[in-house]
Amino acid sequence: MAQDKGRTAPKAAAPKAAAARGGYAVGDARRQKILDTAVEHFAQWGFHASSLARIANDCGITQGGLLHHFRSKEDLLLSVLAQSEQHDVERLFSGSAGEVTSVAVHFAAVVALAGDNARRPGLVRMYNTLVGESGNPGHPAHAYFRQRYERVLGYSVDLLRAGVARGEVRPDTDCEAVGRETIAVMDGFQIQWVLDPEAVDMAVLLRGYLDRRLREITVAGAGL
Repeated sequence: MAQDKGRTAPKAAAPKAAAARGGYAVGDARRQKILDTAVEHFAQWGFHASSLARIANDCGITQGGLLHHFRSKEDLLLSVLAQSEQHDVERLFSGSAGEVTSVAVHFAAVVALAGDNARRPGLVRMYNTLVGESGNPGHPAHAYFRQRYERVLGYSVDLLRAGVARGEVRPDTDCEAVGRETIAVMDGFQIQWVLDPEAVDMAVLLRGYLDRRLREITVAGAGL
């Protein structure tokens, strides 16, 4: 009898393992729904006017259920920002600046990202809202956005300097100024697009700007 029980025990463990995997999948789906809902709330009301209770209600769970996944509203905010940045990182920063074959290739990726953003209106609206709010040093995303801009600028400057070293970019180019201008123009087109998406094509406008800028700073004078 004891020997028979020993043989059947492993079979009994399989349903438990499957149930555990199913539980994880449900938890992951619920966490993603909370993140997606929070994007819309932060986009519409900003951080301070958004309510965990309203976010939870729109997800069909209690506030306690939401706090099971995110410790606080600040934690939820930073998780939302981290998720949105992951897409940009994968699109633009998958390798080091030295691994990018040319500045033109990077500028083309920036244009493609603008096209992607036009298909993510909630995230773009949220980004613009939170950037404006986070100018206050007491805002929970102040440090995040400051560090994000430093990261993006640093990568862009390194890439441009690598272009100078390769002989692609003119040696008299102010790489930091070009990097800052590119970020400012991209953010500016996003603001205009949020206000009037039918009248503003972010990708087309950004491509025009970067094409002109590339012709100015490259040795060959070639654009995109």
